[in-house]
Amino acid sequence: MSDTILRFDGVSRDFSSQKGFFGGKRTMRAVDSLTLDVPRGKVTGVVGESGCGKSTLARLALHLLKPTAGHVCFEGNDLAGLTPAALRRQRRHMQMVFQDPYSSINPRFTIRDAVMEPFQVHGVRHTRAEAKDKAARFLEMAGLDPQLAERYPQQLSGGQKQRVGIARALALEPDLIVLDEPTASLDVSIQAQIIALLADLKTRLGLTYLFISHDLGLVRYFCDRIVVMYLGAAVEILPSTDAPHRHPYTRTLMDSAFLPDPERRKTVTAMTGEIPSAFERPPGCAFAPRCSLASSRCYAEKPVLLTTERHPVACHHPLD
Repeated sequence: MSDTILRFDGVSRDFSSQKGFFGGKRTMRAVDSLTLDVPRGKVTGVVGESGCGKSTLARLALHLLKPTAGHVCFEGNDLAGLTPAALRRQRRHMQMVFQDPYSSINPRFTIRDAVMEPFQVHGVRHTRAEAKDKAARFLEMAGLDPQLAERYPQQLSGGQKQRVGIARALALEPDLIVLDEPTASLDVSIQAQIIALLADLKTRLGLTYLFISHDLGLVRYFCDRIVVMYLGAAVEILPSTDAPHRHPYTRTLMDSAFLPDPERRKTVTAMTGEIPSAFERPPGCAFAPRCSLASSRCYAEKPVLLTTERHPVACHHPLD
């Protein structure tokens, strides 16, 4: 069994739209030539500003979106090369917990129906008694009272709904779960409970997580390694949460997270300039217009994510 459960090999994803009412077609690259290994049994965090391609990456991981270029391989199998039947069998081993618990559950389903829905999708039949027992087991694993199985989503709180989403993701006993900002819409106290639950499930079930979040403090606490994205590209891959930041964007991004300690206040140097348009990418480094270290080479030559003596970083002038 390989140590890598999921691999992105030169993956790009484009979206097309019309420029204005009378304008022509234009293309936006949401994910740009991404190469990334997701190690088995670890929590790989993905961070970056809004619009950097994190959620697109999550959907590419499960082949909910097809890559425009490159390959997404799960357990060594290129998902794009699988037949529909083979892809469905493969998806039993990979599931997703969505960001918004209020819209990710069908409001017409009872909680039991929502948890058992993956079995219906994959053609696994259960008697009424078996369905009741299985739903109760998965709800308990997600920290919910099995008696909630008869209720409807609108009768549950946001935190309870997200636990239902986790229970549903566990139903087919997957190896990989993609978590697309699973705590973003929850109160801070509920966020802590959900993260504790996910950590416990990872240990008990040997799960692998691809964890996408805006919360840098949470990523540092929960993840084993961190992928930093900027305008669709991975600019640095930190092998651990305490690894030194070598890309100027990573340094600025991580320094913007404040600790809740008045004795440890710090001064943050704000970035100047605007993020380039994803429809009109600059020829060189996309971060160059906002980088104080940018040289003429940065504006002309696009940096490649290369493994240095420390870890992979895409920068012509990495920090020491």
